[in-house]
Amino acid sequence: MKNTFLVKILFKIIFCFLIITETSAQKDLLKSLMIESGKFENVLANQAIYETQIIYTQINRDKNNVPSFKSFTYGLDGKRYFYPASTVKLPAVVLALEKINQLNISGLTKDSEMITKAEFQKHTAVLTDSTSQNLKPSIAHYSKKILMVSDNDAYNRLYEFIGQDEFNVALRKRGIKNTKIFHRLSVGMNLEQNRRANPIEFYSDSKKVYDLPMRVSSGKYISKIPLPKGIGYMKGDSLVKTPFDFFDKNFFPIADQQLLLKKILFPETFSVDKRFDLTQEDYRFLYQFMSQYPTESNYPDYDKKEFYPSFCKFLMFGENKEEIPKNIRIFNKVGDAYGFLLDNAYIVDFENKVEFMVSAVIACNADGVFNDDKYDYDSVGFPFYTNLGKMLYDYELSRKKKFLPELSKFKMEYEVKSKK
Repeated sequence: MKNTFLVKILFKIIFCFLIITETSAQKDLLKSLMIESGKFENVLANQAIYETQIIYTQINRDKNNVPSFKSFTYGLDGKRYFYPASTVKLPAVVLALEKINQLNISGLTKDSEMITKAEFQKHTAVLTDSTSQNLKPSIAHYSKKILMVSDNDAYNRLYEFIGQDEFNVALRKRGIKNTKIFHRLSVGMNLEQNRRANPIEFYSDSKKVYDLPMRVSSGKYISKIPLPKGIGYMKGDSLVKTPFDFFDKNFFPIADQQLLLKKILFPETFSVDKRFDLTQEDYRFLYQFMSQYPTESNYPDYDKKEFYPSFCKFLMFGENKEEIPKNIRIFNKVGDAYGFLLDNAYIVDFENKVEFMVSAVIACNADGVFNDDKYDYDSVGFPFYTNLGKMLYDYELSRKKKFLPELSKFKMEYEVKSKK
């Protein structure tokens, strides 16, 4: 009896040791790979400056191709603020598609003509869209521009359609609980202006099918505490020598970003109440335009010199403006503003049966001054993402898997650029 008790105690000690060892390995894998690669010395030595956060998630399939996930982190800190920039546009697209489905109005689809009106200070109207094939704005066309080239105005129009309160409530309902998205981008609106969502009308075959009045939210989303960053900021031509306070800016932590991406790519792994209300057509739409290059777009017709294939594909190809290998596709959403550079991505190699997820942020503002347009994107940020993506891709190529993934779900038919 005594021996049996001792054996149980010993077993518990060994079990706890194995758990601690595995947790330590999960925490240190990324750091070990970065040290081994020899390309991250500056970033590793200056975490206080670059505030790097990374989540790398391995995807393992069973014999029925059902995925399971194992995540490894570096520098992850849900309470450390960073400005999420354009990464907030991905949930805007998802929630706009979901809202169309939930309204369930005859004649109202993501392709319906969308007329935005102005009814408050600094709000602007949109009646036409010169970049769409029929010259009419729509949820679908705004979404395409967001997913391919991160268009700011397109995001603002979806933000106005969803509404500030609904945006945040809908995310929390789906389990994305630490995120607050409550302002437009690049239009300089104050909190009161951002509370108000423009009135919108939708048309099908010139017939009005839905009329959405201006909505005013509760507006209780700003941080309750200061969020100071850096040593100063530019106000006009003057340097203000106090930290820049981000208390009234969007908040979208890395963990929530990857959770959102996982819900889009692998909805079947979540309970029905935690999935977004999307159709199979919606998912295909998202997969196509999250991975389609601007050089593959007919409408909008993007200039190849400005919008090259790897535009908005920071991981693996951030520094390379050449063609991306045909066997690789990246389903992602990037962001860059105030010196913060972000990518939230799922990377696939169809030929070599590789798939993995990476969500990351790095602060590229070594001098600590904001709004001076002197950020270290080219010298620090883009090389970081290029090296990080290639490092993890090479690691995945060598990683042994019991069952190789069947990836046809993510093979898309892309637009073919029209010849002129």
